[in-house]
Amino acid sequence: MIESQRLWNANYWRVMVANFALFFAFYLLMPLLPLYLSEHFGATKDVIGLLLSGYTITALLARPVSGYLVDTFPRKRVLMWCFALFFVCFGGYLCASSLLLFALVRTLHGAPFGALTVANSTMAIDVLPSSRRNEGIGYYGLSNNLAMAVAPTVALVLYRYTGSFELLFWLALVVAAVGMMVDAGISIKKPLPRATHRPALSLDRFFLLRGWLLAVNMMFCGFCFGVLSNYLAIYGKEVLGREGGTGAYFALLSVGLIASRLQGARALREGRLTHNAAEGMLISTVAYVLFIALPNDVGYYGSALLLGLGNGHLWPAFQNMIIQMARHDERGTANSTLLVSWDVGIGLGVMLGGIIVEHAGYNAAFIAVAASQIVAAVLFFAATRRFFIRRRMADATE
Repeated sequence: MIESQRLWNANYWRVMVANFALFFAFYLLMPLLPLYLSEHFGATKDVIGLLLSGYTITALLARPVSGYLVDTFPRKRVLMWCFALFFVCFGGYLCASSLLLFALVRTLHGAPFGALTVANSTMAIDVLPSSRRNEGIGYYGLSNNLAMAVAPTVALVLYRYTGSFELLFWLALVVAAVGMMVDAGISIKKPLPRATHRPALSLDRFFLLRGWLLAVNMMFCGFCFGVLSNYLAIYGKEVLGREGGTGAYFALLSVGLIASRLQGARALREGRLTHNAAEGMLISTVAYVLFIALPNDVGYYGSALLLGLGNGHLWPAFQNMIIQMARHDERGTANSTLLVSWDVGIGLGVMLGGIIVEHAGYNAAFIAVAASQIVAAVLFFAATRRFFIRRRMADATE
């Protein structure tokens, strides 16, 4: 195979490792932050939901801007600035002595995280050969999945044996520094040409209008994961009586994610994107229904594995679909559009989930999750699949 068509080239390895580092740092804190806020600051469930949603809101606001920046300025320069800010914010958690200060740091931290995920994933697309892009994007997500598998378990084990949130904040800071140094080693020999016919400022520079229905569809999926990921630890502790089950849940979810990405690589390589997306929608729907229908070990752990299998098919398919609806100079915008829709869904899930739990209980919150996923599946089969086929660009992957 000639060098230019190598999937696992040095730059691709670097963006994979850096992506693992940034998501490891993210997932290291995520499952325990509700407990931290409750135990150290006495925050109620609805306050926790509103506070944690601030991170998602700033990530949401930053992503359209970051899509514009990576499509307009040198991508590596944008990438390194984003990583530097992401790293610095972890130090803020160590200095936050009150709920207000913590809320400020957490909210501000969402902006570099949102920008960094766009910049790093766009860099991954750039360093992939066009003939291996669908497959490469699918494998790229494995770094997220491995981080999701390892980081929550590491966090829960460290907290169980040390009881120290400060140790977790330091570890996240160090891991973020490693990721930044790895990304600094990326070598881009020939920058992509910039389009000269695009207006300096327009809505399409910040949101890929051609892919709006894919974004709406992903928003419903994001709502489901927003509720589940942020309230799983407290639900397991208060309702199911599980002190350490959250780590096993995320581990099983990640096993499903990794297995489905490996199994779905061939379909992606052959361009069967809607096939992968359809499988993901159906499996994810079964997962959320199982979670609420069987409040026991079978439903709890079975839903984790199925949810991983579903999202592992769904995410790379949707990402490839929206990229195929964009030109090369719109890749950042396409990435940010999909991630923004996921952020909107997660933000609504975190915020509304806390309100529903506070006033109606956990069962009502997770029933809303299952209903949202059913809507997402119906929308995909009724409209989104045909929408993509009609609007994809023949030269999108060139």
